[in-house]
Amino acid sequence: MREQTGGCQCGRVRFAVRIDSDEAYLCHCRMCQRATGGVSIAFKNVVQANIEWEHEPDWYVSSPLARRPFCRECGTPLGFAYNESENMDLTVGSFDDPSPFYPVSNFGAESKHAAWEDTSHLPSMKVTEYAPAVKRWTDAGLEVPE
Repeated sequence: MREQTGGCQCGRVRFAVRIDSDEAYLCHCRMCQRATGGVSIAFKNVVQANIEWEHEPDWYVSSPLARRPFCRECGTPLGFAYNESENMDLTVGSFDDPSPFYPVSNFGAESKHAAWEDTSHLPSMKVTEYAPAVKRWTDAGLEVPE
């Protein structure tokens, strides 16, 4: 097991979690699409007892079956937890270093959008290559985020 850290965009909610693998999954269900505003969400399933919250997240009761942790200040969605389960999911993007994780399955495939499955053929641009974004960050006296 190794420890990974993460948190919300503003830094108010932070966590450290012990994980036993880098396997993650994508959820495409309509509930997750609505909760995140995306076509899918990448999750890492973890044992809740292995999470140490530096500052507890806020929780939204998203259905009679489950709740979702988030930060009330910046709105970052942080995961999903069924009621009465020893495990929960943390959003892969909320980890400080999400690069070790890789998807091993899809869930909620009935709502999967095929057009978004493989985007490798589309043109790509780094934020640092987009002059208007770079200018906005530098004009604000800030470094361009990675």
